[in-house]
Amino acid sequence: MSIITNINKLFDHRIRLGIMSVLMVNEYADFNMLKELLDATDGNLASHTKALEKAEYILVEKQFIGRKPNTRYSVTKLGKLEFQKHIEALEKLISKT
Repeated sequence: MSIITNINKLFDHRIRLGIMSVLMVNEYADFNMLKELLDATDGNLASHTKALEKAEYILVEKQFIGRKPNTRYSVTKLGKLEFQKHIEALEKLISKT
């Protein structure tokens, strides 16, 4: 088994890594919160959340607060498992070097 077997390519990008990191320690985060925390543009954040949603690592919930649309995200069980495996793989890689 290769030392990088459990490193998940989907988490290679800093925005996706950031989204998952925020969601692992918060029950949910809305679009504006993620945008501000990650210093991302609307389009950039939207494309990265879509990739994570397609992989079923996050859930997307759209609602209205008052008259304003609000999109919030939460991590799925699969997402938690895959992210934990990714972090563990990175830790093993670091400890081997």
